[in-house]
Amino acid sequence: MPNKKYLSMLGMARRAGKLSMGHDMALKAVMEHKTELVIFASDVSQRLVGEFDVAIEKSKHDVTVSIIPETINDIHRALGYKAGVITVDDINFSRRIKELINQEENEYGNKD
Repeated sequence: MPNKKYLSMLGMARRAGKLSMGHDMALKAVMEHKTELVIFASDVSQRLVGEFDVAIEKSKHDVTVSIIPETINDIHRALGYKAGVITVDDINFSRRIKELINQEENEYGNKD
């Protein structure tokens, strides 16, 4: 797995306490309007993504959803926490991570 800048930025956000990791915490962050960015690992189920789509729609809050090419295990190695869904609960971290994900997609395409 190449070193991706957005994973480094996610690590910084985690150390700053600005991530909600895992189903329950991430869903709570969406419903309480604490996030602008929801990130899914590439190997999560469509049911999980659909559940969050419904929650985002119900919350009537503008949230960006991104499915990154890393798996749950890749996220575990990068962040030290095994989760298929992560929310970034800080506007500045969210904006920068979105930029880095878009930059990665533009450079390498959607998949590695």
